Amino acid sequence: MSSMRVVASYVADSATREWLGAIVGQHPEVSRAIVSSTRGDSQSCSAMLGEWLDFVVCFMPATTPIPLGNSYHTPQTLGADRLAAAVGASALYPDEDLMIVDFGTAITIDYVEDGEFRGGNISPGVTTRFRSLADYTACLPLCQPTESVLEYGRTTVEAIEQGVMRGVEHEIRGYCDDFSKKNEKKRIIFTGGDAKYFAMRIKNAIFADCEPVIFGLNRILDYNAEKQE
Repeated sequence: MSSMRVVASYVADSATREWLGAIVGQHPEVSRAIVSSTRGDSQSCSAMLGEWLDFVVCFMPATTPIPLGNSYHTPQTLGADRLAAAVGASALYPDEDLMIVDFGTAITIDYVEDGEFRGGNISPGVTTRFRSLADYTACLPLCQPTESVLEYGRTTVEAIEQGVMRGVEHEIRGYCDDFSKKNEKKRIIFTGGDAKYFAMRIKNAIFADCEPVIFGLNRILDYNAEKQE
């Protein structure tokens, strides 16, 4: 697990047959794949990849076997990225209770305790909060995340910036405090596009520059390939 690395990354508006075929052609050493999507198109991508590769896993939290217990009550509605991150983090830190905070469009706070995914909470992400203030008020401007830490803003832009950033900081700090009181052998992991802003503000967390979702998907792929063998 620790030796895994991302060797290439591609971005497209949609996963067309031509796009997928070009990627497979550029990496002839690849014989298996795992497909995960939060948009509901993973089955069609899996079918296309199955034409070229020996083994393809379509990762769906409700049905795909994973090397981790899952006590979520509605696995059919669970985001694949949340569960994959939990699998990845638990593979990296197998003997610890984990709190995984993913700072994306939404902020997800998920827990792995005693080797089982327990669930978590979801709230609006940093950019979503900035956007909502601009969209749902008449005069407030659209602002961006900032690294500056001020006690209070002296302009409207600073007030919005600090209100959102410090609001998220105190929200997550509260989760960290509750988790730390509850668990003795624990680890708090920050990941996602905006994690860097809060890793500086909240010192008892680890900033995961190795993307736990990618680690988790790779672990799930290996686990299913081993089961088939």
